Amino acid sequence: MKTSNALLFILVLLYINASTEWPTHTVCKEDNLEIYYKSCDPQQDFALSIDHCSDIATHTFDVRAAMVLRHSIKELYVKLDMIINGKTVLTYSETLCGPGHSKLIFCGKKKGEHLYYEGPVTLGIKEIPQGDYTLSAKLTNQDHVTVACADFTVKNYLDY
Repeated sequence: MKTSNALLFILVLLYINASTEWPTHTVCKEDNLEIYYKSCDPQQDFALSIDHCSDIATHTFDVRAAMVLRHSIKELYVKLDMIINGKTVLTYSETLCGPGHSKLIFCGKKKGEHLYYEGPVTLGIKEIPQGDYTLSAKLTNQDHVTVACADFTVKNYLDY
């Protein structure tokens, strides 16, 4: 019995190591709005969930996110690209953690620490653009190392 469990465990580890990319995760899926993501960091996936897609259209919604940090966060920068039909149509970047200002509760976390957030998020946008598009998000630290990155697929047919 123990031998078969050990063999199964080894096969799972081999399968995980043989995988070339992370699976696509569903953030939310409702009648007119679907959001999926896939980690673009080959070494790390993360967890993200939202209770209801329709809450995103309101200005504040609740999320749950978790990951183990592979790199410390003294400074943290985000870069977002909106991609439609393979072309970047909008780029946005912002400093989230830095000397003198920290917008997030996990600024200052060290490598190996578990990052977990459950609570409200405000995007600061009035509505989610309609259509099918990709939102590429990349978080880098003070050493220009990727802390996390993901490609979000958004399918929005909401009529505002």
